[in-house]
Amino acid sequence: MGKVYVFDHPLIQHKTAMIRMTETSVKDFRELVKEIATLMAYEATRNLPLEEVNITTPMCDAKVKMLKGEDIAIVPILRAGLGMVDGMLALIPNAKVGHVGLYRDPETHLPVEYYCKLPNDIDKREVFVVDPMLATGGSAAAAIDFIKAKGAKNIIFMCIIAAPEGIEVLQKAHPDVDIFIAAKDSHLNENKYIVPGLGDAGDRLYGTK
Repeated sequence: MGKVYVFDHPLIQHKTAMIRMTETSVKDFRELVKEIATLMAYEATRNLPLEEVNITTPMCDAKVKMLKGEDIAIVPILRAGLGMVDGMLALIPNAKVGHVGLYRDPETHLPVEYYCKLPNDIDKREVFVVDPMLATGGSAAAAIDFIKAKGAKNIIFMCIIAAPEGIEVLQKAHPDVDIFIAAKDSHLNENKYIVPGLGDAGDRLYGTK
């Protein structure tokens, strides 16, 4: 079973509290989501493999550790997941970026795919699937289905706020995927929104209703 990591870093908790506030502007919300993604990526990449290489410093030759290849892909779930990409690219600028487009049917609450474009070598990459919210878990599970169908094997899911129901669904659907979360919330309401949550992340990122 994949592990679930809930961050307790003070900066992540502080910034997550700020994006929950109704008075947070679109501009501030967007910047905070980017900053949270950067902080989370710092920890989520802790286990990337390293190799020892020889370099020359201004003083001498030296053996140092560097990433064993930079074979990383970031795959946001559209549209809200886009808000986390730049924050991750700040740390991993050579990562390739794919996109999976899903929307939730308002009647069935099930995910419907409308777009999927991934790097051709996705099967050789460590894949970070990102979405600010993990509510029912249906969209995340479906997105990972599509990514696995393209050959990806090493997948991590990263979100800012998650409901217990969504975590359970994602773990059951993809027990090999580790989940990184900034905040684990109480529950889903009757409309399948996370409580206390922050409302609709896409609307708050892009100023839409």
